[in-house]
Amino acid sequence: MDSASQDINLNSPNKGVLSDFMTDVPVDPGVAPRTPAVEGLTEVEEEELRAELAKVEEEIVTLRQVLAAKERHCGELKRRLGLSPLGELKQNLSRSWHDVQVSTAYKKTQETLSQAGQKTSAALSTMGSAISRKLGDMRNSATFKSFEDRVGTIKSKVVGSRENGSDNLPSSPGSGDQPLPDHAPF
Repeated sequence: MDSASQDINLNSPNKGVLSDFMTDVPVDPGVAPRTPAVEGLTEVEEEELRAELAKVEEEIVTLRQVLAAKERHCGELKRRLGLSPLGELKQNLSRSWHDVQVSTAYKKTQETLSQAGQKTSAALSTMGSAISRKLGDMRNSATFKSFEDRVGTIKSKVVGSRENGSDNLPSSPGSGDQPLPDHAPF
């Protein structure tokens, strides 16, 4: 039987038979596969680097353990002193805000905004004065005086007729001083 044309059938009596071009490779699960040495490194240099790497990784683990112990000790000291995370946050925010306020960028920004506010205030004041002057000029104009006279005439007619006892408004008999009912459609 030609190995290239072999059929893979799990029920076949030939299952597990490997073709001629496949070979068994022993695998030892306890040993990590070795990568080929980087070009330019000898076997001795590679072993030295691997030993140094293992030592550094071990130091990292030790430092993490020491840091965790120091953090626990710090937390215990803070608890015994009555320091809470909220109090620390407040203190950090206060310190940060103070640092911002004394920074040159903050001072320059504050100065610029102050100057802009003063200029805006002056511009609005000038604009208000100009509007007031224009309204005064308009009030003294002939058109406004004519309009004012007409409004005064209408007012005197309405007020004068009310003083005479008639308000020129339609009213129903017997309504007296009672307000008119609201007949709004909605």
